[in-house]
Amino acid sequence: MTAMLPYGRQSVTDDDVAAVVATLRSDWLTTGPQVDAFEADLAGWTGGAGCAAVANGTAALHVAYAAAGVGPGDEVVVPPMTFVATASSAVALGARIVFADVEDETFTLDPAAAAAATTARTKVVAAVDYAGHPADYDALRAALAGSDALLLADAAHSIGAGYRGRPVGSLADLTTFSFFPTKNLTTAEGGAVATADPELLKRARRFRNIGLVRERAALRTPDEGGWHQEVHEFGLNYRLPDVLCALGRSQLRRLGDFLAARARLVARYDEALADLDGVLPPARRSWAAPAWHLYPVRILDGRRREVYDRMRAAGIGVQVNYLPVHWHPVFADLGYRRGSCPVAESFYTQQLSLPLYPGLTDADQDRVIDALGAALRGVTAPAAA
Repeated sequence: MTAMLPYGRQSVTDDDVAAVVATLRSDWLTTGPQVDAFEADLAGWTGGAGCAAVANGTAALHVAYAAAGVGPGDEVVVPPMTFVATASSAVALGARIVFADVEDETFTLDPAAAAAATTARTKVVAAVDYAGHPADYDALRAALAGSDALLLADAAHSIGAGYRGRPVGSLADLTTFSFFPTKNLTTAEGGAVATADPELLKRARRFRNIGLVRERAALRTPDEGGWHQEVHEFGLNYRLPDVLCALGRSQLRRLGDFLAARARLVARYDEALADLDGVLPPARRSWAAPAWHLYPVRILDGRRREVYDRMRAAGIGVQVNYLPVHWHPVFADLGYRRGSCPVAESFYTQQLSLPLYPGLTDADQDRVIDALGAALRGVTAPAAA
């Protein structure tokens, strides 16, 4: 039996390994020159927005919300079609989450729903680039006209994506990235916050470094000595070490190739599934250049669980992304109820992510397509020998 095809997989080369080894042999393992260099390299993909590298994607969200000043009594608008961290990291700062539904077809935050959910207490509206397809940021800006709320892009799926010719990272007040192994590039664990606002960037970098202040002009008692540092606001240790930033820099050099490979595989899926009954491929807006972190199909007629089980039995590691956030028991216990976001909830009952990663071969992809067709016919394809 061959190993199960995963829905996502990292691509690590000898160059990546050499970059890590070189850093292990250097004078720096944690915060050193590779961090600054990685942040500068990332800015080349964000339209020049400054970046703060952090420990993981959840940390990126927590840091971004903290930089925005989110605290008790504030509200944060979040779509439910995302990983729970988009909401839970704001709850950790004392915020109340207000869920707003998604648009049909792209399943990104619906600007009209976001506008309806925004109040005088809204501190941040968080859009999520689901599957790597950018949300409609111009429409979201228009929907928030007259509000003091900051717009955040949870771009965990979409580094390298484009929106109306502009790069993700330059579209919102704050953008967060994740570099988990299944994402479009990896630092093993890791993430980043991007912003063009110098004050937000300064706050993000301080929060990820325990809130430490070292700049002499900012110290409240600057005459203590060269060792002196202070904490003016609480932060956490969310630093991303030099070793992992070296891996990230090596991976970034191939991000364009990764994106092209994903786009080619998506085109093959689109063609193969175009006439397959019982399944709908993902949609794409004309103004979007998605990064295609996921290939989320919709399985119709209430057959998602059956198809999932049959494909898993055939050795195809399909996945479901995601349980609507407000369905998690932790939110249900807070009083959130099913039925409040019908588009996202309906999509969840159909959604199935097919394997998609740069190293997926045409033969492997054909195996996925054949297994999907068999599952839709009510047959479990034999697992590859």
